[in-house]
Amino acid sequence: MNKRARRRIQNGALFVLLATLAVVANQILNVLHYRTPFFSGWFLFGLIVVLALYNVRKKLALIPVGTSAGWLQFHLYAGIMTSVVFALHVGLRIPDGVFERTLAVFYVATFTSGVAGLFLSRTFPARITSRGEEILFERIPVFLKQLRDDVEKVVFTCVEQTETTAIPELYLSHLKPFFEKPRNVFWHLVHSGRPRQRLLLEIRGQQRFLSESERKAVDQVTDRVRTKDDLDYQYALQGTLKVWLFIHIPLTYGLLVMSIFHGLAVYAYGGSY
Repeated sequence: MNKRARRRIQNGALFVLLATLAVVANQILNVLHYRTPFFSGWFLFGLIVVLALYNVRKKLALIPVGTSAGWLQFHLYAGIMTSVVFALHVGLRIPDGVFERTLAVFYVATFTSGVAGLFLSRTFPARITSRGEEILFERIPVFLKQLRDDVEKVVFTCVEQTETTAIPELYLSHLKPFFEKPRNVFWHLVHSGRPRQRLLLEIRGQQRFLSESERKAVDQVTDRVRTKDDLDYQYALQGTLKVWLFIHIPLTYGLLVMSIFHGLAVYAYGGSY
């Protein structure tokens, strides 16, 4: 058993132990007629605060407060723990009141986005590097423009040398929209190469009508089509990871703010425990 697997087993066992203790403590307090929602509410709020601090820790990477991997593992298991505490807090029922229901929806949305982020962060990095060296997301549009300029240069050169319109017609009818901007985001996300194969088949279908010099130009264009598709693939996956952050982080801070107002309302109108 390798070190990573052993660590996962240890973390999983610790999580099960803490979740069991939380359930048992809640039952004991309930038997003793304590107002258990106050305790579970404070516990849940504390977990949300700690989870929100993870984003702060990433921005302050130079501060030696634990390793990035350690914070990530803690973030994952603390996020899962919130589902247990949330279930104890609401009592597996639909909350009363508009604000309480809105808060519950915010929690479910935040938790669901966190689970989605776990899946994306575990699968997308390996997929990105499977199609060549990873390129900085902000640099991808620059490379796309370079490819478009190269293809147009090949097309114009071919026209000057052959004085035919076959290559320009192929470019305008099938390739120009493809090179204008990132394409086929959905197909890349589902790991399908169908649009790429369809475009390459269309190009091959036109080659039989071309001269030898035109075929050489098409071969150059075909290489750039493959490169463009690989860049689109990285753009789709890296862009999705960035979009996920713009969803999950605001949801987390929104949940934190709503939880504060919820606590103030409870103490203002519900009294202390």
